[in-house]
Amino acid sequence: MATWQCIKGCGACCNLDPRDRPDLAEYLSPEELTHYLSLVGEGGWCINFDAESRECRIYDERPRFCRVLPETFEQMFGVSPEAFNEFAIDCCDQQIAGVYGDDSPELELYEQAIANCSGFGDEFS
Repeated sequence: MATWQCIKGCGACCNLDPRDRPDLAEYLSPEELTHYLSLVGEGGWCINFDAESRECRIYDERPRFCRVLPETFEQMFGVSPEAFNEFAIDCCDQQIAGVYGDDSPELELYEQAIANCSGFGDEFS
């Protein structure tokens, strides 16, 4: 079974354009939705995303909705811990393809990492 992991320097999840996520109100509280929308900057990118390094400037203090963790996905999406990896992998596949394209180096790197992964990514360390 493949195991989800975060790919350093990807940043696709930092593209927060609400037009691409019409169901935000279904899994964010009203307060979280307001916070989420306040983070959307130019081109739909998070205001805390460093485009040069492709890293989050507030990683350690990032909001709950930015955390890819089994308990977060269970709370927000009703995904059981047993289904977490498959669900998170699918989410990342879709997001990376949507942001960078189906033939992008970012998607290729992600798919290679998932294929070779033997454990959890940076999120769990």
